[in-house]
Amino acid sequence: MARDIYHDIVVTALKGDGWTITHDPLILTYGVSAVEVDLGAERMLAAEKGTEKIAVEIKSFLGTSRGYDFHQAIGQFVIYKMALKRNQELRTLF
Repeated sequence: MARDIYHDIVVTALKGDGWTITHDPLILTYGVSAVEVDLGAERMLAAEKGTEKIAVEIKSFLGTSRGYDFHQAIGQFVIYKMALKRNQELRTLF
């Protein structure tokens, strides 16, 4: 899977905000195939003594049609959301 041009910037920003990158990419099964979300990350929650987990899909919309890029991103979001619900329902998708 090709990385988005903003991939490294997003990784740096997440780390700066206290996140630990746990997966790059985060691979989830969906039916008989697998999908790759750009990043999986978590951070400790001191007050609750637990962890917060997220999945991050990075998009730049640099194609020739922003409308097409947007629709493709929405489709990916829906599929990733369903895959997370089946595999890692405690992880929030961004």
